Amino acid sequence: MHRLLTMKRLSLLFLATFAVLVGGVFAYQALVVAPGERCEAGGRWWDPGSGICAQPISIAEITKRPIGQSRAEASDAKNRELLQIEDRLAAAKAARKAEVERQREALLGQ
Repeated sequence: MHRLLTMKRLSLLFLATFAVLVGGVFAYQALVVAPGERCEAGGRWWDPGSGICAQPISIAEITKRPIGQSRAEASDAKNRELLQIEDRLAAAKAARKAEVERQREALLGQ
């Protein structure tokens, strides 16, 4: 009687499956794990979802505020700057209005 799965065939099937699985583990290591490890070893950030290796940047580069200055301090400084601009605009508007009134008085007084 001729059997399909003899001991020789079973051992070859097992070795072939084992070789494919070991190859898959090495491929996974080389293609998925190793790039992330190389990226992090270089001091960068690895995003496994997209496979992107990104250079971290300081929050000061994004917000343009000096290192060591808190958000509240930066907000207060910006608010003071805006108040100064508003005061200058109000003074310029008042000066224009006074000049218009002076010219109107001069025209009506002729």
